[in-house]
Amino acid sequence: MNILQHFKTICDIPHCSNEADKLKDFLVDFAKERGYEVIVDKQKNILARKGLPSLALQAHYDMVCVGKAPHIELIEEGNFLSAKESSLGADNGIAVAMMMSLMDEQKDCEFLFTSDEEVGLIGAGALKYELKSKFMLNLDSEDEAEVYIGCAGGVDLKAVREFETISHDGNFYEINISGLQGGHSGVEIHKDIPNAIKLLGEFLKDKPAKIAYIKGGERINSIPTTLRAIVSCDEQISSIDKIDVRRFDGRFDLMKNSQDILDVINSFENGVLSFNDELGVPDRSINLALIDLYDGVLTIEASARAMDKKGLKKVKKSAKEHFEKFGFQVETDGKYPAWKPEINQFSQIVYDATKKVFKKCEYKAIHAGLECAIISDLYPDIKIASIGPNITSPHSTHESVDLDSVERVYEVVKEVVKRV
Repeated sequence: MNILQHFKTICDIPHCSNEADKLKDFLVDFAKERGYEVIVDKQKNILARKGLPSLALQAHYDMVCVGKAPHIELIEEGNFLSAKESSLGADNGIAVAMMMSLMDEQKDCEFLFTSDEEVGLIGAGALKYELKSKFMLNLDSEDEAEVYIGCAGGVDLKAVREFETISHDGNFYEINISGLQGGHSGVEIHKDIPNAIKLLGEFLKDKPAKIAYIKGGERINSIPTTLRAIVSCDEQISSIDKIDVRRFDGRFDLMKNSQDILDVINSFENGVLSFNDELGVPDRSINLALIDLYDGVLTIEASARAMDKKGLKKVKKSAKEHFEKFGFQVETDGKYPAWKPEINQFSQIVYDATKKVFKKCEYKAIHAGLECAIISDLYPDIKIASIGPNITSPHSTHESVDLDSVERVYEVVKEVVKRV
């Protein structure tokens, strides 16, 4: 069975983050049927191995579910695969399919499938396996002919404030923001993709609006594409591109200090904060990801990233102080380390294998959290590199994968297996 067939099978099995047990059970059975020893830990990570392996292949088996996902209707157009009105899950399902193909070929490797990567690298952080391999090839990168040897660290912030409310009868409007591109809040943060939360702030900035309700964003690691709000305004509010406004009948409690809500959104420095010219990636960034105002309690969540510990500390401190200035209580969670770039014996093997297939290769670092960072902390003696096929706009309904690229990268993977 080829990689595409395996991936189609995966797409038929629901595997959103925190809800991937069916795929876990499928992968366990798949490996056992092919004679691999299988261990599943408390965090639902899966380790399958055979023989005396020197190489571990690693991928996560959960996906970010956006739109109609986990109901995935595949669209195959030429060399590209996407999904109708949902995320595709090529991140990281294509990698899982590659590993399944290697097991079909009975390769003597360790195969590590980690859980809940997309909600804070949860599985990787709980790893306690005694791995036998000296080298690990992560398959979670998204550009062919590139060998990733470093990544950003990150931390999530949650800011909460309770507002005094006042009952009100007046001109209410329902505001819906939709149809935005969306994307990954790390690897696509530099593309100036519109952010639904920031758009609301800009839209209401010069209007005498008072706010009753807001809910926006999809995931902590996605650039928000949708938002719904209910506001009262003495002036007429009209629709503009991507922002639909309609009169709304009802009686709602308004936030007495609604201006604070708009101010905290509009003055939030969102996007790329500094750029790393040496690595060719953003150095520090933050994404205003989620907002929820209900029953007088406003919760705002943001995802901060940086290419080193010092930068991460700086961006976290700045965002925390920003929210606290407006009276919010701030908690941080989901912290994961940066992976310091290093060229070593294994990265050179992967580089040479990549160059053999593509005739060219570059070392890269990525402005996103890879499990490599956590795994390298837990297993400092294992040398790690990361590769992957061309995947566009992961974590969004525009996600697609280049099928020709998948086949080329799989040739690299097999070459690495052979050389190790």
